[in-house]
Formats: sequence, structure tokens, C-alpha cells
Amino acid sequence: MRLVPLLLVSAAWLLATPLHARQLATRCHANSSFDLTVQPDRLVFDRPSPAPRQLVLSHGSLMADGVPVRLNAEDEDRLALFERELRALVPKARAVARRGVDIAVQALHQEAAGMGLGAAARSELDQRLAADAAELRQRIAASQSTHDWQGDAARQLGNRMAADLTPIVAGDLGQQALQAAMSGDLDTAARLRDRAADLATALRPRLERRMQALAPAVDALCPSIHRLAELQQGVRDAAGRPLDLLSVDGR
Repeated sequence: MRLVPLLLVSAAWLLATPLHARQLATRCHANSSFDLTVQPDRLVFDRPSPAPRQLVLSHGSLMADGVPVRLNAEDEDRLALFERELRALVPKARAVARRGVDIAVQALHQEAAGMGLGAAARSELDQRLAADAAELRQRIAASQSTHDWQGDAARQLGNRMAADLTPIVAGDLGQQALQAAMSGDLDTAARLRDRAADLATALRPRLERRMQALAPAVDALCPSIHRLAELQQGVRDAAGRPLDLLSVDGR
């Protein structure tokens, strides 16, 4: 789902990608084919296809692919209310995103504490994690568009954060394995090597489970999302096409 989580998806990219848009769609039974950009005087919905590819809402007015749409008074009121309620939803979604970052950071600290890392590795991990989390929070605060979290941009951010953190843990475990092997403790060395090799595979599902703590906050957004879907029902563009900014339960 792209419309609703203005920035909610960002939290998912903190290494584990646990709260993906499809999970939000599953929890709220909602979906949209549009991306959303929030501007001071208007909301811009766009998609590659089908037409209309761009819908612009501004204080009860509507433009579809650059053409003003004549609306009756009821539809104007509906769209004006839609815009106000969606703008009110944005800070709530940001708060959930920030909470997602907090949960992920706490989970990573707890996971690292149980790995038996050396003091230097723990210190470096804490510093990198704090820096990456601060950057992500800043991006959440600054972003006004779901485009900022789609495709390559989101993947690159997640990959870079993983590249920052994973080598610290893997390197420390590898060094411990080498030291164990040199001291003749081959069983411990083998366990440490296996743990380092399986780090990404083993860590991800545990982080995903921890991130399920965010689910109640996501659920709390659902009534507002459903309300938005109701408000846009029946409004059509100049060609008579329903807006379908947001669909709930396949409607």
C-alpha cells in the first residue's frame, strides 16, 4: 500500500524490512495504486497508469491530468474533508514510523547484547546504529512524499545501513573464532564461524518478530484510513471515472 503510510514504510527499512506496505494493507484491508506528495496548498496523487495518472486536490477542488474537474457542492465538501483528514493523518503516520525506528534500534541493541561481542565492537556498533537511526528519523521528518521510499531509494538506504552494521558483528565473531581455533578450542571456533556466516539469515526473523510490537499502532490508523476511503466514494473525474485514491476490501 502506498497512499496510507506516508513514511510508515520507512521504519521497515531499518535492516529487517518487517513492516512492509503489504502488511499494512493486510492489517487495514486497504490499498492504493497512487503515490502521494503532500504540498502546502495541495495533495498530489500520481501513478504510471492507468489514467488518470495524476489527481490534484486543493481545498475541495480537483484536477485530473491537468484538467480542472467540475464538482457539485457535495463532492467539493467531501474532497475538502478528505484533504483535511489526510493531512491530519500524516503526523500520526510519522509518529508510528519514529516508533518503528525506536523498536528496531532497541531490538538490535538487545540482539547485539546476546552475541558476546567484544567491548570495541559493541561501542562501534552503538555509534553506527545511533548515526543511522538519527539519519532515518531526520528523513522521516523531512519527507513529504511516498516517492522518497519507493524502489531503489528505499533499497539503497536499507542496504547501506546493513553494510554499516553487519560487518562489525561478523568481523568480531570471526576474530573470536580465530582466537578460539588458535587456542585449540575447535568446537567454539566452529560455532562462532557458523554464527557469523548465518548472521543475516538468523537475525532477520528475530527482528521481524520484535517489530510486531508496532502492529497496534498500525491498527490504530485503520479507522482513519477507512474514513478516507468512504469520503472519496462516488467522486468522479471529468471522464466519469471514479477517483479510487484508496480502496478498502477490494471496493
